[in-house]
Amino acid sequence: MTNLQPVRGTHDLLPEDHKRHHHVKKLARKTSELYGFDEVATPIFEFTEVFARTLGDTSDIVTKEMYTFETKGGESVTLRPEGTAGVARAFISNGLAQHVPVKAFYTGPMFRHERPQKGRQRQFHQIGVELIGVEGPQADIEVIALGYHILKDLGVLESTTLEINSLGDTQSRAAFRAVLTEYFESHSSSLSADSRNRLAKNPLRILDSKDDGDRKIVAGAPDFAEHLNDVSKGFIDTVQQGLTDLGISYQRNPKLVRGLDYYCHTAFEFTTTELGAQSAVLAGGRYDGLIEQMGGPSTPGVGWAAGIERLSMLAGDPPALDRPISVVPVSADLSGKAQELAQSLRNAGVSVEFSFTGNMKRRLKRADKNNARAALILGEDELKDDKIMLRDLDSGEQEAIPLNTVVETLQRIYS
Repeated sequence: MTNLQPVRGTHDLLPEDHKRHHHVKKLARKTSELYGFDEVATPIFEFTEVFARTLGDTSDIVTKEMYTFETKGGESVTLRPEGTAGVARAFISNGLAQHVPVKAFYTGPMFRHERPQKGRQRQFHQIGVELIGVEGPQADIEVIALGYHILKDLGVLESTTLEINSLGDTQSRAAFRAVLTEYFESHSSSLSADSRNRLAKNPLRILDSKDDGDRKIVAGAPDFAEHLNDVSKGFIDTVQQGLTDLGISYQRNPKLVRGLDYYCHTAFEFTTTELGAQSAVLAGGRYDGLIEQMGGPSTPGVGWAAGIERLSMLAGDPPALDRPISVVPVSADLSGKAQELAQSLRNAGVSVEFSFTGNMKRRLKRADKNNARAALILGEDELKDDKIMLRDLDSGEQEAIPLNTVVETLQRIYS
């Protein structure tokens, strides 16, 4: 028989892992609601053009990492490698320009064909937010503050550093691109093959190269901040002052870039040193040209995404859930009665662990294994008196209590 395993780069979320993921999503969803973000869900796959047009034909995602296939109808579709493009497409498709600002929170699986490593899988999961329709820097402050709030609530903020940079407006980017191109052309013979290819198409992407030789050259590259015009300087100054006013510390990182032309002004990342090579925990920026590039109206936007796998690794085990109550029949003849009792307790909001087979000793052993707080033991003698035995599984103490007061007794003792 074939030894079936998950596909390389994918993994099963068994209960303990799923609890960690659920904790991250639940907390992020709740915190996003405090900021007025509503949850949306877009399809897991889109027409390939949605990503090819938005991520750029020189990006590693498009050239190397997308899962693209042809449908039976001959259409090219792609499993989503990130969330922003799908939300932007939904904004256009559903005519949401009449309802700006749109504040969207999303969560779900993403897919990239890359080398699996710690904190990075081929099917991975993200949370993310998009604030569409606000062109002022207050929107940037808002989404960064939300990310900061979520990391703080997860207890991982102290393990991260907020890095921020300005990509300027269109004029500033054009000026910087010309200077940057001249610099890299003077070092073209030492650049990697990928970076030489990017030099002609998108030199800003060289700043993000992971090649060791490229990084030495990048270290001496011109500083974007020196080529910002007054509008761009004013924008990033307002963002930085807003963060300071909110008590959010940050570091300027002049090498933090987004290579695509629709990105502008603020780029930011919360990074960590605790996950090896995968330093980015939450990353985002402003993308005022994205929706127009996709065929929609000129609409500003800013947002971020964060990997749930990385966040759950940093956050560790979530707070323990309420311990269940175990319902244990003394004999198999009382199993039906025990199941009826379990159902009535659940209807009253009590978490119940119910074993389907085994004698009383075995069921109590299973209750201990499942970390049950107490056991309700159904015996013939007690039921004749409309009572049930309540055993505290931590102390071993037990007492007979009236059957019709079970819920009240449990709430009084264990709430």
